[in-house]
Amino acid sequence: MNSENDIIKLMQQIGKQAKAAASELALCSTDQKNNALAAAAKSVRDAKDDIIAANHKDMEIAKGRGLTGAMLDRLLLDEERVEAIASSIEDIIKLNDPIGDVLETKERPNGLKISRVRVPLGVIGVIFESRPNVTADAGILCLKSGNASILRCGSESAHSSRAIHACLVKGLEEAGLPVNAIQLIPTQDRSAVGELLRLSDYVDIIVPRGGKGLIERVQNDSRVPVMAHLDGICHVYIDGKADLEKAVNVTLNAKMRRTGICGSAETLLIDEAIMDSHMSPILDALKDKGCEIRGDKTVCENYADAIEATEEDWATEYLDAIISVKVVNGVEGAIAHIDQYGSHHTDSIITEDDNAAVKFLNEIDSAIVIHNASTQYADGGEFGMGAEIGISTGKMHARGPVGLEQLTSYKYQVRGNGQTRP
Repeated sequence: MNSENDIIKLMQQIGKQAKAAASELALCSTDQKNNALAAAAKSVRDAKDDIIAANHKDMEIAKGRGLTGAMLDRLLLDEERVEAIASSIEDIIKLNDPIGDVLETKERPNGLKISRVRVPLGVIGVIFESRPNVTADAGILCLKSGNASILRCGSESAHSSRAIHACLVKGLEEAGLPVNAIQLIPTQDRSAVGELLRLSDYVDIIVPRGGKGLIERVQNDSRVPVMAHLDGICHVYIDGKADLEKAVNVTLNAKMRRTGICGSAETLLIDEAIMDSHMSPILDALKDKGCEIRGDKTVCENYADAIEATEEDWATEYLDAIISVKVVNGVEGAIAHIDQYGSHHTDSIITEDDNAAVKFLNEIDSAIVIHNASTQYADGGEFGMGAEIGISTGKMHARGPVGLEQLTSYKYQVRGNGQTRP
């Protein structure tokens, strides 16, 4: 692509193709969609070596650019992760097709019969950065929910995403579905993103999945509705009635299982009532795994290996082996801190006190609130959705993991027998 006009023409063509494909998909049977998914899963397995080879190219480029270890982990595909992609496609096959579900029926006194029926959104634009598995997750979720998708991967994952996309297209071809149902934008020219955000005649919703810079740009520039989360500043609060073993194990998993995902805990809050008994064992476990501890004044006075936190730390999504730690005055103090600094993504309380748990679950205004479990469960697959297209922290249309049902809308079908309105 050598000119702005070339990009505009390309994106207009992609938009038209997607809208035409969406019209066909909306009428496809569940069996047709599942056949395409099954063929795609087989194609992913058959192309395993090609996908890994493509990913190796991306990894070498990424290392040359100096990407962090966490970001490299997001990008990496090995045999296990390729198999996970194929398995996730098969998991979607097993899920109920939401299209056509009758959500509500009622009959009016005048005899009109009104049904609210689930329908696809239409065309979904998905913009993502370094996780190539999103190519599959987004494409298959959109397909199963009857939507066409336009995918824009980041330059870091370009080779990997193209290899995976080829497998999805092969699945569409074998099932006789329109190949333009899942399109991958073929250029890394940044202006293509801008054009996608302006395709309001063809695209019904945009889902950005990536860093804060990307999502801010999309939310600021898009003429199409956006479903996204800006930050994943997730908290774990250790309550005064927390079981020590649970507190250690859950915190360690929430922070260190995978530091580069949006459900990774970034701030640890500890009730002052159990600071003497719980703080050192938890922080020791984190430190032993290579996590840097940034603490408030109280933490630094009581834990020698803590670095003094700044005001900026409480509002930072590290996506790395760093955690900010603060001592708070009970569940009220934890709620106040999260209310001030949280991003409405995912927050967890560790406690054996049911009253404290209920208060936390009811008063924390986040898309996902958890009791006695890791924030890393903030994932569509873990919620039984098979996969997710992202996490939404907004309150309109969808909130939390965005799976099949969240990629649908509804319409009213009204059946009469000649009624006229007086």
